[in-house]
Formats: sequence, structure tokens, C-alpha cells
Amino acid sequence: PMIDERKSVINVGGEDYELLLTTRATKEIAGRYGGLENLGDHLMKSENFEMAIGEIVWLISLLANQSILVHNLKHKDAPKELLTEEMVELLTVPADLATYKSAIMEALLKGTKRNVESETDAKNAVVE
Repeated sequence: PMIDERKSVINVGGEDYELLLTTRATKEIAGRYGGLENLGDHLMKSENFEMAIGEIVWLISLLANQSILVHNLKHKDAPKELLTEEMVELLTVPADLATYKSAIMEALLKGTKRNVESETDAKNAVVE
């Protein structure tokens, strides 16, 4: 049940994929962007559309594969196929990318929610 609130769902080629920000995904994002906060800025600012497509495709593959990898870890007898960047590119149209962008942001927010909430509480406590 706890894992459900961390999910954000997208549709690729008629199949639903859950975007999940795991610790492993966070590590990979940090390796590529230097941290989650940089990723947010990066996604919102991408001037170069082609580059933005590449980044969104990479992120969709990364985040969608987290829930598949978790499934495969728990169901070794019935593994699901991982989503490749090529699959994402072929099974989507550019118009999908805006939707995916907000799904990515949603997954990031859900994955980091706990921290944000406790920080807010701490700030409120100081104010009072």
C-alpha cells in the first residue's frame, strides 16, 4: 500500500507503465544531473526541443523500469520486459511528451514527498 502513493502512471503504446522514483533511480538521476533539484530546473528550461525529447525519453525509461524491476524482483517466475528508450521513441508521438513531463514531475514529487512535508512542519514550528 505504501508504494502505491509513490506511483505516477503513463501510457506507452497502449500499455500502462508506473513511474516510480526509487533510491536507485535517484542515484542515476543524480549521476546525470547532479541531483533531483537540478533535474526539475533542467526539465522546465530545456531550450533545445530535441535534447528535451532525449531527456524525457531517458527519464520515462528509467522511472517506468523501476516498477518493472521491482515486479521482476518479487515475481522471478513471471518477469516483465523492460521498456527501452527505443520502444519509448517508437511508441509515442511528440504530443505525448508534455503529459509525460508532468507525470515525471509527479513521480519525483511523490518519491520525495516525505522530506518536503517534514521540512514544512519544521518551518511552521519555527514560525509559531
